[in-house]
Formats: sequence, structure tokens, C-alpha cells
Amino acid sequence: MAFVFAALFLAVWWRAGLGRQVLAFAAGYAAFALGFIVTHLLPTGAAATFFVTQAFYSLASVLLIWGACHRAGRPAHLRTLFGIYCIAAVSLLAAVSISDDAGPRLVLINAGYAMMFLVAFVSLADAPRRTLVDTAILIVLALHTVDFMVRPVLTSMAEGAIPAAEYRESLYYTIINMVLMLKTLNTAIVLLGACVYDGIVKVREGANIDPLTSLCNRRAFEAEVARTLSQSTHTGEQVSLVIADIDHFKQVNDLWGHQAGDKAIAGMGTLLARMSRPHDLLGRVGGEEFCILVRHCGEADAAQLADRMRLAFARSTFPEIGDHISLTASFGVAERRPGESYDRLFSRADAALYAAKNNGRNRIERGSQPAVPLCEDACRAAA
Repeated sequence: MAFVFAALFLAVWWRAGLGRQVLAFAAGYAAFALGFIVTHLLPTGAAATFFVTQAFYSLASVLLIWGACHRAGRPAHLRTLFGIYCIAAVSLLAAVSISDDAGPRLVLINAGYAMMFLVAFVSLADAPRRTLVDTAILIVLALHTVDFMVRPVLTSMAEGAIPAAEYRESLYYTIINMVLMLKTLNTAIVLLGACVYDGIVKVREGANIDPLTSLCNRRAFEAEVARTLSQSTHTGEQVSLVIADIDHFKQVNDLWGHQAGDKAIAGMGTLLARMSRPHDLLGRVGGEEFCILVRHCGEADAAQLADRMRLAFARSTFPEIGDHISLTASFGVAERRPGESYDRLFSRADAALYAAKNNGRNRIERGSQPAVPLCEDACRAAA
């Protein structure tokens, strides 16, 4: 059953293109299956059997823990896990040297597994995500911790001494087979559920991302802006909207082809993303049109940011067009008024953008100020 789940996780990783955690789940189940085979086939009277079994089961535990922590973006504390394994291995060596009783060996080995899963539980308990899948993984880790800590002690107390050579005929061995079957099944179901959830999230995020620029598309951008504006209404946060549009873009496509136009759009998206702050919202809302919701900024500061972007884009080069030819962009900026809707804010910023286009392009216009006539602007620039 463990090998079947290992193959299933491997297939999910291969076909769904999910992260390395799924590959770790597959490797963990494969290691667990090998550990069970060793326990079942090698002579239990040989001391090496317990060490080999411990190595495979510890490897399986570490792989599953690493996969769960990597999925949640939490540290797996591999050094700590390795330290726990070493302590358990040394303790096992002492138990093997002192007595032929398998009970103490099993208690020490399982205590090591319990401490490993406890480390994972503590690490994941601080993870920011709290979906149903995340909670289910935490519950599984807690159950593993309790099972490894309590079951061996209770079973050993009930059965008494277990000669190592008679381990497979013991009550403990019967119980552990039943428990392992249930744990293999429920853990795999939870982890497969996490893979399905992550796959759905990946598809949804892919539907919200513009493939050319890797920015939010218009639908995702407007949805995120609506949430941000709703929050800013209650908090009084100052926000401004910047709309950028590449000048004479149709001529770029006509003269150098759509591939050159795509490169220009992608370059513009990369530049805006690099110059925006992490908490600003950025999206491609049209063919060559971009929007930036600048948070904690008034119109004047947002206009300064837009002007830096304008100058940086004008200095950019595109080999598909030629090093001697530069592209420019026009920007419209508007600060949100109290209680103003996104549609109204966008309309004012868009009007400012059109004013920038009508007044010569490659310039910034603000929604709260009348557009400066082109001749006056030229005179001021000359002065």
C-alpha cells in the first residue's frame, strides 16, 4: 500500500507540476515501504535489523516532515531531526548491548519518531496559512506524535518482555501492523488532499496572471483593488492610481512586428514591477496599458514615482526594435477622494492619461490639476 501511494505521489508531481514537497512525499512513502520490508523479512534476532529499520523509518519521517514544512514555507529543522535520530540510534545501541528484550528498543526508536513529528508540529503551528488542509496536516502530525510516544509504552507494559527473536509473534507486532496500515492510509489521504488543494490554487492563480508580463490581469487586479479600497475607506489610508500606456504602440507592431511589441510590453511590466513597492498593486489592464495602485501615497508622491518610471522606460532598449530607437510611455495619476469608487478613480486617472497623450506624450498628468498646454510645457522645460 505504501508503494502504491509512493507511485501515486510521483505521478501527481510529474503530471500536475506541483512543488518538490510532492516528490518528498513520494520518496517518504517509498522509504517507509522499504523499512517495513526490512522489518518483515530480516531476522529480528539480529541486532542490525532494528538499526536498518530505524534508518528507513527515520528517513521516511524526515521526508514527510520536510515536504509538509516546505509546502507551508516553514523550516523543517533538519539539523534538529538529524540530532534526534543520532540520539535515538545511540540509545538503541545501548539497549541492544544490555538486553535481548525488544521492548526497550521499540520504545526508544518510537520516542525518536515522536520527537521528530513534535518538531514538525511546532514548526507548522506558526505557519500563517490556516485552511482546512493545513489544519488536517497539523492533526495528522499530532496523532503521529501521540501514537509513537504512547502506543509502544502501553503495549510493552501489557505484554511484558519481548525476546527479539520472537518479535513477529508478539502482540506488539500485530498491533503495529494494524496501526501502520491505518496511519499509512489516513496520512496519504490528507497529503493527497493537500496536493489537490494546491493544484486548484495553482490553476486559480494561473487564471489571474497575465502570461506575457507575469502581472495580475485586469480581473484579478480590479478584485484586489476593490478589497484594498474597502479597507482604506475604514482606515483612511491614502491611495493613488497610476495608469501607464506605451506611446505609439500600434506603430511598434506595424513596423517591427507583434513579437517586438510583446517584448516591449514584457519589458514595461518588468520595469514597473521592479520600481513598485512590495505593498503596491500592479496589473496589466489592457493591451499596452498598466495600472498601479500606490498605497500610502498622495497624488504628488505618486506622480513622482510615475515620472521615475517614465524616465527609466525611455532609457530602456529593446534589441528587437534597435538600440538607436527608444520607446516612451505616458502616465495619468489621480488620488482617491473620500468614499470614491474604483470606477470613478479609474475614470479620473484615465482622463489624466488622455491629457498626457493629447499634450505630446512621454509625460505625466495629474487628475487634480488641469493639463499644462504643450506650448507652455515646452517653454517651461526650456527655461
